[in-house]
Amino acid sequence: MSYPMRRVKQALSEQECQKILRHASSGVLAVCDGQGCPYAVPLSFVYDADTLYFHCARSGHKLEALKANPNASFCVIDQDEVIPETYTTWYRSVIVFGRIEIMDDPQAKREAICRLAMKYAFNDSQEHRNQAIDKDWDALCMLKMTIERISGKEAIELVRRRQQNSQ
Repeated sequence: MSYPMRRVKQALSEQECQKILRHASSGVLAVCDGQGCPYAVPLSFVYDADTLYFHCARSGHKLEALKANPNASFCVIDQDEVIPETYTTWYRSVIVFGRIEIMDDPQAKREAICRLAMKYAFNDSQEHRNQAIDKDWDALCMLKMTIERISGKEAIELVRRRQQNSQ
């Protein structure tokens, strides 16, 4: 089910949302298990077009929840500046909704982990990256989230600041 954003003036464009997803270093994955219990966990990720990739262990709460229900959301906070004088924060965030699958194809899995490794260690050599991946290959699980919907929002103060700067 999709809910419309109440404060549409604060909505980020799809391009702004994509930019945040390309540059953010982490986010929080939210899933719901077979008993209806929510579970949210911070994760590293990489964004590629209409897909997010995550790595994890081959067992655990997250995987059990995803096997029961592949629907998930992923939230990235791009900015969170506390403004004590007004009891607020100047925030910018993106939430992605979609379905997650466990990657089985070895070639697709390797491409995904290479993308992730290049994001976090972009100055590393290909040789060292491949050694690190090969060392942990058997224990590695890769998750692929196909994005169905993206929603981004920012504090009204940031909207106003941008409008003032463009005048």
